Order: sequence, then structure tokens, then C-alpha cells
Amino acid sequence: MGAYLLEWLSLFFRWFHVIAGVAWIGASFYFVWLDLSLRKPPQWKADKGISGDLWAVHGGGFYEIAKYKLEPEEMPKTLHWFKWEAYTTWLTGAAMMSIVYYANATAYLIDPSKVPFTSIGAIATSLLFLFGSYFIYEVIVRSHLGKNAFIFSTLIFILLVIASWGSYQLFSDRASFIHIGAILGTVMVGNVFFGIMPAQRALVDCVRRGEKPGKEVAELALQAKNRSLMNNYFTLPLIFTMISNHYPMMYAHEKGWLVLVFVGVITATARHYFNQKHLGHKKPRYLVIPAILTVLLIIWMRPEPIKPAPAIPATAAVAPTTTDSTPPATSTTTNTNTDTVTNANNSVSNDAATAEAVPVNASADDAMMDVVHTRCSTCHAVQPTQQGFAAPPAGIILQTPEDLKIHKAKIVTAVQTGYMPLGNITQLTDTERQQLVAYASSL
Repeated sequence: MGAYLLEWLSLFFRWFHVIAGVAWIGASFYFVWLDLSLRKPPQWKADKGISGDLWAVHGGGFYEIAKYKLEPEEMPKTLHWFKWEAYTTWLTGAAMMSIVYYANATAYLIDPSKVPFTSIGAIATSLLFLFGSYFIYEVIVRSHLGKNAFIFSTLIFILLVIASWGSYQLFSDRASFIHIGAILGTVMVGNVFFGIMPAQRALVDCVRRGEKPGKEVAELALQAKNRSLMNNYFTLPLIFTMISNHYPMMYAHEKGWLVLVFVGVITATARHYFNQKHLGHKKPRYLVIPAILTVLLIIWMRPEPIKPAPAIPATAAVAPTTTDSTPPATSTTTNTNTDTVTNANNSVSNDAATAEAVPVNASADDAMMDVVHTRCSTCHAVQPTQQGFAAPPAGIILQTPEDLKIHKAKIVTAVQTGYMPLGNITQLTDTERQQLVAYASSL
């Protein structure tokens, strides 16, 4: 019942997160475009304190948009604020992270091969990693370093590279991408809460009191604009991390943290092209560079060719692969007078039979299905036995060779990249992984 409820909560918050995110991203793109598209107004508008204006046509009508340098002539009766798009996106994202990665920490957050966290230890480390990163960012942005755009941007980039590498040392591959996305999202909403909104409130308060905004308010307004522009450059990398769990080939790469750095550079550079274009500066190199980097990334990430599954000789004895840290996936017994294979669920009564041979006429199906039942079917079954799963992930059931044949393309990708099993919770060995990929690809 608990897993069933978590599924519904995940569905609920995921959709709210998507809706809020789309609204926030749309508002961010629009206002950056608007600021960069404003042109010098006629003198009579400049005399009223208007710093730029813009005419647009949309939906069958004309729009006249004007931006005041600081305060308007009088306070408007209705003033629209843009803040809840950001707050709702972060709150629903935090809820999603709690439901998916914290409530199921052993499946999604922890990778025992990296750090053997307990659930509580992993969650505490995650929170410290997230808010510690934001604290460092806020210290830098408020310091004198934050006033130099080049130094500040370079420093933040270096810190994000370090954070990407660090997340891969601590958490599962999938969780690593999500943590960088959470850092970006927290920085962006922090820019709104601690930078943009205070500046806007100070400006509105001055206008309401009939006072001319002073130097302090002007500096707050400039800082708010810089933070808003920073959010604009973070938007595309953030969107990528939000949807990254659908692309295991990215985060499950052996150098996944570096893949994330590549994607961040590519998306931010593409965003810079459009920002320059809105200013009237057409610089196609800012599209050519991301295109070249994308091609290089594809070439670098290409998987190794899959080796065909070796044929099993008629007299061969095939024993299950085991390691000191991983218990045998199956245990079988044979009888020299029979041609049957004992089911993997039956226990071996003879202590000396540690790795019996597969009979002469047994097919590869038997050996591989033993691996599948032990390593995969705990989640991918009609009724999963793995804690935290009320239904098979993505509706994929893997219980027969026919099931493997139907889903072989997904199996090859997921197993080859290390995406499955999630966090390697069932301890699929490297040898078993190679055998499963070769077997599935040959179906």
C-alpha cells in the first residue's frame, strides 16, 4: 500500500512540477528577450523616465511595452508579480526528490559500489551537498567577486564542474544528475527569493511613498537584473537534468560527470547565441560551437561493439559467475542419468555442490533466465517483490525468454550502460552483465 501511495504522489507532484516549470521557464525567456529587445524610446517617453520601449503584435492585436528606468510617474493600481512560478517549481521538485530519491534511497539514491550509505546517511549527505553548494554560491555572489561578470562566471563554472564530479563519487549515477539539477534549481529560486524580490520590493516601496529611489535601490535593481540573466543561462542545463532520468546512456556513462559538463557548456552556449541575437548581434559561431561539441560528445560516448554470445559446446559445463561479495545468482543440481535442469528456486541439499554444470542439452535460455529471475524480475514482474515497487517499472515484465525478445533493445541499452538494475540493487556482476547483453542482442 505504501508503494502504491508513493506512485500516486509521484504522479501528482510530477505534473505540478512540469506545469510550474514551464510557466517559470516561459517567464524567464520572455523577460530576458524583452529586456534585450527594448529600443531607445522617443524623447517624450524618455522625459517620463522610460528607458526603453517595444511594439509587438500577437493574437490579432498590437502591444506597446515600456520599461521605466526606475520608478513610473505614479503607482499602478494593479501590479503583477512573477515569483510563484519559481517557488512552486522548487517546492514540487523538492517533493519529487523526497518521494523518489529519499523514500526509495536504496533503489535510487545509493550506489553501494561507491559509498555504502545507510538510507539516513545518504539523505543527510544529499541535503548537505545541496544546501552547502548553494551557501557557497550565495557567499560568492554577495562578495566583490560577484561584481566582476567574467571572474564570477568562471568561478561558478569551476564550482559546478567540481560539484558534478563530487556527486558522482557519492550517489548513484541517476541521482548524480538530479543533484546537479537540484543545485541549479536552488540557485535559481534563491536568486528570485534573496535577490530579485527584495530589489523589486524596495523599488515598489519607494514609489508608494512618493520617494525617488536612491543609489542603494538602484544597486539592488542592477543585482536583480544580473541574477535574472544568470537564471536565463542556467535554464537549459536545468531542463536537461530534469528529464535526464529518461536517458540512461547519458548519466550511466563511465564518465557521466564529464558528460554533464559537456551538456552544460553546449546548452549555455546555445542560450548565449539567442541572447546576442535579441540584442541585434548575429554571431553564428555560438551555434556552430555547440553543434561541433555535440558531434564530439556523440563520438566519444559511442558504446563498444557488442560481442556475440558464444555458442555452448555440447560437452561444455557452464557454471554461474560469482564473486566474493555477490552470492551466486542460481544454484542447480544435475543427475547424470537425466537431462533436466533443477529450477533456480530449489535449494541445493548437498553442501559440496557449489557450482554444478548445466546439462549437456540445456540451452543458454536456462542459464540466462536464472540470472534474469534473480537480478531483474524482482522489479520487472507482474507482482514485483522488490520493496518500493508497486508495479514493474515502465510496465516492462521480464520473466520469460519471449519477454526478453520483446524488450531486447531496451534491455541491451539499460544493462550495457549500467542503468539497470537501479543502483545495482540486485548486485548484477560485470560478467553477468556482459553475458546478458550478448544474449539479449542475439535474440
